[in-house]
Amino acid sequence: MMRIEAKVFPKSSREEMVEKDGSIKIYVKAPPDKGKANKAVIELVARVYKARKRDVRIVRGETSRNKVIDITGGDGSSKK
Repeated sequence: MMRIEAKVFPKSSREEMVEKDGSIKIYVKAPPDKGKANKAVIELVARVYKARKRDVRIVRGETSRNKVIDITGGDGSSKK
């Protein structure tokens, strides 16, 4: 299992995950409305870490920009 802490930027013009100086920033196009941004974050993290969506879970920060995300399965490496 892998745990990441990230800051999320909803309603962005792009969808990407950026790691810089030990911090992770996740940009998603979806608005923070009725869980749409959280769903987009899960999909993006699953794609980057080559995991299934059901193996990615937000464990803290459902209603915050700062999130803690658990990833089980996948290959544990990003495709950067």
